[in-house]
Amino acid sequence: MFIFFIKSLVLGIIQGFAEFLPISSTAHLILSANLMRLEMSEFIKSFIVIIQFGSILAVIILYWKKLWNNKIVYFKKLMTAFIPTAIIGLLGYSLVKNFLQESLEIISLALFLGGIAIVILERKYQERSGEVNNVSDDKTEVDISVMSYKQCFIVGIFQSLAIVPGVSRSAATILGGLSLGISRLVIVEFSFLLAIPTMLAASSLDLVKTGFNFNLEEIIFLIIGFLASFVVAWISIKFLLRFIKKNNFSIFGWYRIVLGVALFLLLYAF
Repeated sequence: MFIFFIKSLVLGIIQGFAEFLPISSTAHLILSANLMRLEMSEFIKSFIVIIQFGSILAVIILYWKKLWNNKIVYFKKLMTAFIPTAIIGLLGYSLVKNFLQESLEIISLALFLGGIAIVILERKYQERSGEVNNVSDDKTEVDISVMSYKQCFIVGIFQSLAIVPGVSRSAATILGGLSLGISRLVIVEFSFLLAIPTMLAASSLDLVKTGFNFNLEEIIFLIIGFLASFVVAWISIKFLLRFIKKNNFSIFGWYRIVLGVALFLLLYAF
């Protein structure tokens, strides 16, 4: 019991930390579960999805005032971006649950290619925007209402790529935003807020599919993972907002490349 308590706590921490960074929380959870010798049972697969509720709650609380004050505009733009993900997510649910989540090869490739995409797009973004020393203005006003509905929809298409484990929902939305010339701070905040309908739908769909068929011990593990995810997600959001004012996303791209290569070597070289 104690061992499972520790493992659920660790997975919750990883989820909360990695969810809003462009490094793929799902990939890190699956890799961590494998390292801890947790069988990818139906419960573990559901656990990975359901503890995202903790991360959602962190976003809602941190952005509650802004969401309420701009509820109509934000709702329309977030729903515009959510449509592609909702359609593809529903169509691909079985594929992800029964095959993609278990494929470390796909995760390795997604991490590697996603890392390359981040590094390349960051370089192009800097050249286009004429940034100096990769530093953003601390006084930049962040408001996702500056995004057009067309931009929101395109970013939503990018986000739908995250159905593949290892792609990363936040990385996909951020890459989509950078490719459209949207400022880092705006697309990062949009990624945070878009997580609310996206992760809520994914977690709810999983609950409907499984019928919430968990025993008492499993429910306790879910609660532990949820609470850990909530607390660490709160910290992670604050960290990324501060980090991106003085840095770009390249470091995350290089991290993904190294992790993808390391995983590939572990799978095939040893």
